Amino acid sequence: MTTHVLVLCTHNSARSLLGEGMLNHLARKLGKDVRAYSAGSAPRGAVNPLAIEALTRAGVDTSGCRSKSWDEFTGRNAPLVDIVITVCDSAAGEACPLFRSRSGRSLATVHWGYPDPSIAPGGDEAKRQAFELTRQAIGYRMLQLLSLPLDALDADSLRAALVEIGRS
Repeated sequence: MTTHVLVLCTHNSARSLLGEGMLNHLARKLGKDVRAYSAGSAPRGAVNPLAIEALTRAGVDTSGCRSKSWDEFTGRNAPLVDIVITVCDSAAGEACPLFRSRSGRSLATVHWGYPDPSIAPGGDEAKRQAFELTRQAIGYRMLQLLSLPLDALDADSLRAALVEIGRS
C-alpha cells in the first residue's frame, strides 16, 4: 500500500519542494511504494529557481514541481496522507488543516527544521551552496524514512521513528 507523505513549508518555494523532490526520487530509485507531495500555508506561487537547480544537478525530475496551497490536500478528492513533515519553523507553529488520512490509521506528524537557504548570507554562489546543503540534509533524512518498515508501524511508532530521524 502506498505511503503518502506531505512536506509543508509556509511558502512552498524551496525546502518543502526539495523534500518532495528528493523523497520521490529516492523512493523510485529504491523501489519503495512512497509518494511525496509538498504544499504551503501561504504559497508564493513560484518555485525558487535555486531549488530547481539543486534538484536538477542531483538528477531529480522537476517537471511537475510547482508551488501550491495545502488546501489542495484537504478536499474530498485529495490524496490520503499518512505522514506530514514540516520543514520550516513558521509552518510548524501554524495550526494545520485536517488532512485526509488512510482509513484506520492516524496521521503521523513531525517537524524537521532547516534554515531557509533563500536567505543565506552572501551572493549567488553562497545561496547555491546553501540550497545544495539543504537538499543533501533533507535527502539524508528521506533515506532514513525510506528505510523504515512503513506498512508495519502504527502511527505512534511511526511518529517516534520520525522524531528520532529528526534528531540526527
